[in-house]
Amino acid sequence: MAGYRGATPGSQSPSKHGWRAYALGDRARYSDSNPRWNRIARSCFQLVNRLSPGNSRGMDCPVRRSGMVSTRTTLAIFALSGVMVLVACGSSKRQNAYITTPQNSGVAAFRLDTNTGAFKQVLGSPYPTGVSPTSVVVHPSGKFAYVSNAGENTISLYKIGSTGAMTEVAPRVSTGPSPSQPSALLIDPSGNFLYSINSAANISSSGVLTVVTGSPYQTLGFTPIRGAIAPSGKLLYVANSNSATITGFTIDSSGGLTRVPNSPVPVGNAPNWIAIDPSGKFLYVANLQDGTFSGFTIDSGTGNLTVMSGSPFGVVSGTAITPVSSLVVDASGKYLYVTTLSTTSNVYGYTIDGTSGVPTAISTGSGFPIAAGGSAGFIVSDTTGTLVFVGNQTSSSISGYKITPSSGVLTLVSTTSTSSAPTSMFVVK
Repeated sequence: MAGYRGATPGSQSPSKHGWRAYALGDRARYSDSNPRWNRIARSCFQLVNRLSPGNSRGMDCPVRRSGMVSTRTTLAIFALSGVMVLVACGSSKRQNAYITTPQNSGVAAFRLDTNTGAFKQVLGSPYPTGVSPTSVVVHPSGKFAYVSNAGENTISLYKIGSTGAMTEVAPRVSTGPSPSQPSALLIDPSGNFLYSINSAANISSSGVLTVVTGSPYQTLGFTPIRGAIAPSGKLLYVANSNSATITGFTIDSSGGLTRVPNSPVPVGNAPNWIAIDPSGKFLYVANLQDGTFSGFTIDSGTGNLTVMSGSPFGVVSGTAITPVSSLVVDASGKYLYVTTLSTTSNVYGYTIDGTSGVPTAISTGSGFPIAAGGSAGFIVSDTTGTLVFVGNQTSSSISGYKITPSSGVLTLVSTTSTSSAPTSMFVVK
């Protein structure tokens, strides 16, 4: 990890290769008054495991790219200290939405009307990113955004103005030597830690300025592609695409990770997406190649996962089983929505049993499955929990749906062009 101390350029950290875990790189310091990354010695860690040859995906949605053999699993630490978390009072009818579009190396910013689901593009949008942006997250304060750039192995930092406009703050932060392509970003609820999951079998974590006890860490999984942090901010789970497993970690007060004892846990083939319900009790995994999704209950103390009765759950489109690309739990914790990836993608709705977490398909008489655009790559919820949005890759659009609170039924309320295929979306007040 390259960075800087003060205004003096630092030297690139040397990299090593092998089959055992070893330390690599430097920690980066962040301050609110000068939101740049400053170098502090030896706080980024790289972990190396032997991997089997296979495809690797560097997108925040299920886009496969062949020809890459991943040989590394890394853990790097960035700091977000000095960023004040502000909690908005009352409810707002407008939110900001940010969408990454790799084909034009940009991030688009929109004002979102939560009553109608309508988008209005922010003046100056889209904003330039690094090469092939795959994921965007926004700090809980709403003042900063982070974008992972898979094509150049970096993370970009942006200031967000009162209108939602973005201004990049240089320099970009390296996620490690090639091929450490970051595929997804996660930010913890407190806004103190940022975690970058790298498609070349790397995980980078952003944390506080102290050296994390217990580094380096091993994921024991191949090709981490996507993850989720529990609402408590104390647990993190990663989907390992090429090993058909997910790995759980506990997060300590300094942002350090400790692998959950029973991890990694087997799931379906090519796990691609993880969703955790608002209570932090239930976890769901989209299995891209199986046409299924897996369900688990979470032990909030240890992070251990227990398979739900009936898991994995099949998703059938007509007579064919289609790839399950993503899923999301609504803010009430009552409904689970699942997308399938095909030329004519669909959204499936489920009710969640509050005790067991077992999903039950919402009656087909209520309109499910609901058509989405071409190749639905992701589904996300807004901050009010009244809307969900589906990113359509081949149709380069976002479909917005209103949730009926009493039934979970979805109603299409908006379709917004993104100019090129969207790979991620983040909604913030």
